[in-house]
Amino acid sequence: MNTPQKLVFLHTSHVLIPLFTDLANRLLPGVEIFHMSDDSLIKNTIRDGKLTENTSRRVAGMVDLARQGGADVVLVTCSSIGRATELAAESRDYPVLRIDVAMAEQAVLAFAPGKPGRLGVAATLSTTLEPTVELLKATAERLGREVEIVPGLAEGAFQAVLAGNTALHDELLLKVLRKLRVDVDVVVLAQASMARVAALLPPNEGAPILSSPERAVQRAGEVLRDLKKRG
Repeated sequence: MNTPQKLVFLHTSHVLIPLFTDLANRLLPGVEIFHMSDDSLIKNTIRDGKLTENTSRRVAGMVDLARQGGADVVLVTCSSIGRATELAAESRDYPVLRIDVAMAEQAVLAFAPGKPGRLGVAATLSTTLEPTVELLKATAERLGREVEIVPGLAEGAFQAVLAGNTALHDELLLKVLRKLRVDVDVVVLAQASMARVAALLPPNEGAPILSSPERAVQRAGEVLRDLKKRG
């Protein structure tokens, strides 16, 4: 009897667990999943205004715990700790995936070589906006595309949702998304949790909006299949 492959999701908010469970069940039948969550990782990053060495070490520690739990692949679902995810991946001999890499590649490849374009980035936290912008710039350079990054920060939206005012969060974010869709060619969502709000907008009015969750789970599936082929 073959042992099922195991994908572990590492979150900084438990609210994402149902989303990624549904995606994995739909896109990766037969793959066993489990979730690990520690909201202090994002809270400390917000408090410090940046990703610190201590938080990076803690992310690496959680990645190791996931491996000890049987993970074949670890997918870290928070963009704010994206650099910590990369650092962990560099020193492990098993796949550790950053949530927004596949989305960044999809966004950048929407532009033809030699034809510059404008790429919008929506976020509710500066600690997420900045690493996403850096990832997009690095991806564009790696893939040979010319893109102008246009940031869109929904000021106050994150604080609103923490206070339980989801309606205000959605209103502030929708305002940013509507403006970006007019000003740019493609919009990316810097946070996985924002996909719910983007779905409220008409799909064919303005620039397309890309989010990370589904593409990241698809990428995890590709990596799992490659591992299986290699035995």
